[in-house]
Amino acid sequence: MGTTRLNGSLYTSIQNKIATIEFGHPASNSFPSELLERLASEFNRLSASEEVQVIILKSEGEKAFCAGASFNELVAISNLEEGKAFFSGFANVINAMRSCNKFVIGRVQGKAVGGGVGLVSACDYSIATVNASVKLSEFTIGIGPFVIAPAVEHKIGRTALSELSLAAHEWKNAYWAKEKGLYSKVFDTIKEVDNEVDLLAEKLASYNPEALSAMKKVLWQGTDHWDSLLIERAEISGQLVLSEFTRKALAKFKDK
Repeated sequence: MGTTRLNGSLYTSIQNKIATIEFGHPASNSFPSELLERLASEFNRLSASEEVQVIILKSEGEKAFCAGASFNELVAISNLEEGKAFFSGFANVINAMRSCNKFVIGRVQGKAVGGGVGLVSACDYSIATVNASVKLSEFTIGIGPFVIAPAVEHKIGRTALSELSLAAHEWKNAYWAKEKGLYSKVFDTIKEVDNEVDLLAEKLASYNPEALSAMKKVLWQGTDHWDSLLIERAEISGQLVLSEFTRKALAKFKDK
């Protein structure tokens, strides 16, 4: 059973140098700003922890992995400052995951939308079920996936990013995502995914931590400017969410 807390939940357990972060929210594991702040802080904390060598990121339940940012907070944005702060939430999490000294394994049991796709893209290695379809639906409400685009492009390339973002109405299945490089492996069941995640985490935890940390830096080389880039992108989205087009589109969704 998932959390019923309106601000969501975030729990971390550490065993044999493996930290497992589990987040949850009653609205399809979406993220209010407070939960994003907690997740970014947790990655920063675990990055500095000597008792942790690898991190597993997972969400509650057996349905959606992550529905992105909180829709209720999105529709409540009334000025540019609020808009920039809202969209900076995923920017801060992606940057915390990117700069984290530890490898992050994504355990993806279900659908990922918008910021959820960004979250998977910021993982170093993701293992998913066949139910883990993806969609970047931002254009359907008058904004775009600007904040997460660098992470998605870093993972699957610009051509696949273009296909995913422009076909904003389409779900891409888990095998499409694997072919493009978003997922490393896809399995039929959650149990198979969990077995594979645990096996990989145990292997990584047995390797030289200095070698792993150096390799992480190699894999994310050329992204140091993201600290400022993603916040600039958050401002673009913050402006767009105030546009007449987006306000009307959000009103339609709110009425559904």
